[in-house]
Amino acid sequence: MLAVSDLKIHYRTLAGSVKALDGVTFSVADGEIMGLAGESGCGKSTLGKALIRLEERMMYAGGQVTLDGKVLPIADHKAMNPYRFRHVSIVPQYAMSALNPTRRIGRMIDELLDARGLKGSTLRPELERRLAILGLGPDVLGMYPIELSGGMKQRVVMVLSTLLDPSLLIADEVTSALDVASQKKVAGALVEFRDRGYVKSMIVVTHDLAILAQVADSILIMYAGKLAEKAPTRTIVEAPAHPYTRLLLGSLPEVGIRFEEKRLPGIKGRPPSLLSPPVGCRFRDRCPLAFGKCVEEPPFVEIAPGHQVACWKADAHAQG
Repeated sequence: MLAVSDLKIHYRTLAGSVKALDGVTFSVADGEIMGLAGESGCGKSTLGKALIRLEERMMYAGGQVTLDGKVLPIADHKAMNPYRFRHVSIVPQYAMSALNPTRRIGRMIDELLDARGLKGSTLRPELERRLAILGLGPDVLGMYPIELSGGMKQRVVMVLSTLLDPSLLIADEVTSALDVASQKKVAGALVEFRDRGYVKSMIVVTHDLAILAQVADSILIMYAGKLAEKAPTRTIVEAPAHPYTRLLLGSLPEVGIRFEEKRLPGIKGRPPSLLSPPVGCRFRDRCPLAFGKCVEEPPFVEIAPGHQVACWKADAHAQG
């Protein structure tokens, strides 16, 4: 189980500290695939990366992350080394570009395993078995990355990221650069790897709510470095309680509807600057339900079993 408590992550810039994550608290149960969604810049990719501590630009500003009862030392890049790949792993954004173009796939994997004190030959049977599950033959191990399609590269990285059965897998925008057919294969692979026990739990970071509707058990919506809503996927899709979630869903195109027949409403305005974020609810300047109390920050509270929302009017809306 993953438990995140009051996590704060900033980025150092010449203009000051960008408060990319400003006190987020949530959990992911064993066996759960949690989708993480929101507009660009909301902090979703930062959250995913912070759990494995990938970027040196990140500045830990507070909070705690616990995985299977052990506190992860995310404040220390070097101290996280023993946890990466074995306990928490990531399929990074632009994973297709993560493969070394000068190495054959098999050799590259052997070198990565060797850096972890493991023998590639020992894990080769399991590696080939997992490639086969994703529709890839052992011949890909003798190929260079340029010889593989985008979807094939993505699946290779997925296999590599889960080869040591990590407790938590972070999949960061793994379908964003793929065609529809490849998206479906990769999305299906995420669920299959969870079902086969290759990972205990998963966080799928994406702006594509349609993908999350297919693969996620729950969805966490973020806005401007804060949590807006978390609920089972069906609840988010059919009965969202936060105004931002409802507007986000309303801005998506419907299959079979022409733009000339029905204009997409979008969301007025822009997210606030995270250099000096406003007090109170960060969505209030764009929110159609905003009222006087919104100058106070709403707590992220449970309004129904498994359904948490940060909105002063969420209870009233859920009941209505």
